[in-house]
Amino acid sequence: MAGHSESGSSEKKSSNGLDELLTLNAENLQSNMKIIYYSRTFLSIIGGVVAGILGFTGLKGFVFYFLLMAVTSIGLVAKAKFSIHTYFDSWNRVLLDGFLSGLMSFVLFWTFAYDIVHIF
Repeated sequence: MAGHSESGSSEKKSSNGLDELLTLNAENLQSNMKIIYYSRTFLSIIGGVVAGILGFTGLKGFVFYFLLMAVTSIGLVAKAKFSIHTYFDSWNRVLLDGFLSGLMSFVLFWTFAYDIVHIF
């Protein structure tokens, strides 16, 4: 993951010098967001196939998806070495971005795999 910008001054100090504000490079932030989006989409597809093969139906499948996304979020935070504000501008970026698009991919591949394995 790409961190905050090291070129120029990476920190701005207030007039009294007590508060520090990190500045983030927009290209690095955008790259990090792409990584989150692709990771969630890929794991949603794999999770959907696994849920379909295991025969999860109804609420069990959605609980599996939420657990999968929780593990994904923990993995992304661990990849950032638990220093979220170095790589992202807020915690919401790591926890929620790509969640709904991943849900749609999960449901698509979940039903597809379930139909292939258990119906045909």
